[in-house]
Amino acid sequence: MKTLTSGDIANYLDVTQRTVIRWINSGQLKGFKLPGRGNNRIQVVDFIGFLKENGMPIPDQLQQEVNSISANVLLIDDEPAVIRAMTRALKPLNQKIYSASDGFHAGLLLQQLQPAIVVLDLNMPGMDGFSVIRHIRDEQKNSTIRILVVSALADQQLDHAIAIGADAVLSKPFSNAQLRKTISEWLDPTVGI
Repeated sequence: MKTLTSGDIANYLDVTQRTVIRWINSGQLKGFKLPGRGNNRIQVVDFIGFLKENGMPIPDQLQQEVNSISANVLLIDDEPAVIRAMTRALKPLNQKIYSASDGFHAGLLLQQLQPAIVVLDLNMPGMDGFSVIRHIRDEQKNSTIRILVVSALADQQLDHAIAIGADAVLSKPFSNAQLRKTISEWLDPTVGI
């Protein structure tokens, strides 16, 4: 996915680069540092989300970029019926959807596909969902992957999933509309403006 520098964002918003860096350091704007020099990079979708959250207009130059985003979505669940239900729910979004039935297969697909979004269950045999989240978050190249947990586990375990790196959680049984809304907002933060 396309990224922007802190200087790019400063130019778009007519602020200083130092202001942008403060937003990143405080967590207001999601960004990551490149290895070595430590220069900041911000995904276009995260910048658009930041603009939306703060009631700022989206620059015309970025609107075309946002409209052209096409991303892989990886579904990870050991129940085939749940995979089928999620696939049907997400089909209207016109994204490439892949699935894995366990953490090991998911690890292989993560390497091959480099998905933008991972939707996973926590309770799976072998490598469980918590291990998958840790695996994703342990690698810098996966820092931009959004993780949605869909699980029937207790709230305390869902909170733990957020604490170790998941971006959001949905309880099973999940609402197709809520699943679709969450994923579509991550794919296009301008939805609902």
